[in-house]
Amino acid sequence: MEKKLNPQEHRKAYWRSNLRILAALMSVWFIVSFGCGILFVDTLNKISIGGAKLGFWMAQQGSIYIFVVLIFVYVWLMNKLDRKHKFNN
Repeated sequence: MEKKLNPQEHRKAYWRSNLRILAALMSVWFIVSFGCGILFVDTLNKISIGGAKLGFWMAQQGSIYIFVVLIFVYVWLMNKLDRKHKFNN
């Protein structure tokens, strides 16, 4: 059985969960865009996708695709969080 929170604690718990989701997703985006596009580009360039080196592709296209996927993951996670905290209409 869950402990009953007052409205202020309930909002704080919701916001804390929201910030955790944001931090996780932004970390993934940072690792993909900065890591794959800059830090690991030489290693990734040894792999080729459709004639383009993977490091170049990640810097130009891959990080954008990952960002779009992260938007959908964020929406899914926030809908789940809203249901958990009963904020859905």
